Amino acid sequence: MKAHAHDAGGCTEGAASAVGRASRVLALSLFLASLVAAVAGCRAMAAMGGLPMRGGWLLSAMWLRMCGQTWPGAAAAFLGMWEPMTVAMMLPSLWPMLARWRAGAPAVAPRRLDWLTWQVALGYLSWWGAVGSVVFVLGASLAAAALRWPSVARALPMAAAVVVLAAGLAQFTRWKARGLAGCRVAAAGVAPRGPGVAAAWRHGIRLGLHCGRCCAGPMAALLAVGLMDLAAMALATLAISAERLARDG
Repeated sequence: MKAHAHDAGGCTEGAASAVGRASRVLALSLFLASLVAAVAGCRAMAAMGGLPMRGGWLLSAMWLRMCGQTWPGAAAAFLGMWEPMTVAMMLPSLWPMLARWRAGAPAVAPRRLDWLTWQVALGYLSWWGAVGSVVFVLGASLAAAALRWPSVARALPMAAAVVVLAAGLAQFTRWKARGLAGCRVAAAGVAPRGPGVAAAWRHGIRLGLHCGRCCAGPMAALLAVGLMDLAAMALATLAISAERLARDG
């Protein structure tokens, strides 16, 4: 009986280990695919160039409708670039949060736990998708205003500089420190015993809400500098990952 129990336990641990390896491979594949898609999107936007504006800057084509394109189509094209970008930027800091959630989750079958973990991730990424929708509406509205009123176009470079400065200063505030602390607490939160897909999804959305507060500064700076600027994207990713993974935040 003892030998049988030992064998059963070994099988369970082996299954959990295998599922864990499968998750790591899937996460790495998703990260690499998103990174390739984000780089391709950046290069495509760079190749398209921009519309010269008053004030000596270029308006990116991502905020405009192409010839014959509807606004829903333009929004879909923007989200097609936004989602891979956010996956590539956020997955390095999201994965440790998922690992903490998984470690403290109720005892369920390994494959179900793996499935629920990915539901948490999908809830998290769906929140960032909703953020992308809001960003597109705001960006397109601001682009339309700049095209209509020269005074707005001339003011936007200075406004972008103010946003970057404010985002940098916000990094050293208590508000930011509380946001990081809340994000760490949320990452350790566990759904009730016997969690279902809906509970895991809600937990992922809650993680996204806390993460959005923590990432507001770097993301605002990225939007101000240029959303599809590869160098700015890399710096924002490094900043987000470093502050989330560092022991003292």
